[in-house]
Amino acid sequence: MNIITLTLNPALDKSAKVDQVIPDQKLKCHSIQYQAGGGGVNISRVLNVLQVKNKCICTIGGDTGLNLKNHLLKENINLTAISVEAWTRENLSIVDKQTQLQYRFGMPGGELSLNEIEQIKTIINNEASENSILVLSGSISEKMPLDLYVKIIQMVKEKNIKIIVDTSEKALMETLKENVFLIKPNQKELAQLAGKEFLTKKEQEVFAMELVNSNRAKYVVVSLGARGAFLASSEGVFYKNTPSVKVKSTIGAGDSMVAGMVFAIQNGFSSEEILKWGVVCGTATTMSEGTNLASKKNINTVLELMG
Repeated sequence: MNIITLTLNPALDKSAKVDQVIPDQKLKCHSIQYQAGGGGVNISRVLNVLQVKNKCICTIGGDTGLNLKNHLLKENINLTAISVEAWTRENLSIVDKQTQLQYRFGMPGGELSLNEIEQIKTIINNEASENSILVLSGSISEKMPLDLYVKIIQMVKEKNIKIIVDTSEKALMETLKENVFLIKPNQKELAQLAGKEFLTKKEQEVFAMELVNSNRAKYVVVSLGARGAFLASSEGVFYKNTPSVKVKSTIGAGDSMVAGMVFAIQNGFSSEEILKWGVVCGTATTMSEGTNLASKKNINTVLELMG
């Protein structure tokens, strides 16, 4: 099965530690790491760990984009890098060693020209074949068209492609104007889709099933943070708790969860197993420091904990 990830707004992720976060002082950073990041980029990286062949398509711009590209090539990612004028953004995470609290700083992305958007659409259309899995993951910059994912979905609609969407806010609401295979909102995002600020547990289940029964999504997977996740499908509603592990960083955990579910979908697993593999890979990433993602060792450890 052909698997493609698309990242319109990737990031060069930088992580570091400081002995203590103190305002108005120059803080000396150490333990500095650089990683390629952003929704689909992270998903491709974890799929590689799971030994799942996939094509990673992302935009790159400027020196930060070249740096990101080099990191992906070092990981032997099957990459199609689309050169754009706007520089690839940088994100920063800092761990305060005294409190072990992590501070995350996300930078906005740039814009895409009409020609660059057409180039992206052409590449996706050429790569996506019948019965492919196309993962549209990550934020859409405020400077990009909110309906860009929608246009891509409409373009490949006749190819019977499994569309997996993991984005947020207005971009998610726009994207759900088209029917998709799987979406992965968190609780807040699910409530926003329902037009509310908050949903009770029962209301979450009912609305998720409404999305399934109306064919807007075959699978609705809702992240519950440290408590795991639940999945709604035609088979019903399933919950999976997160096993007790030492959490070092939550960066990329949601993307890793999607990678685990793609692995399960590719293998034809049941709804319950799709959810399990999502939670396994998401949890495995939280066991890694900084911007590092799930390792094979951590994935196996979580599998043993979950039985």
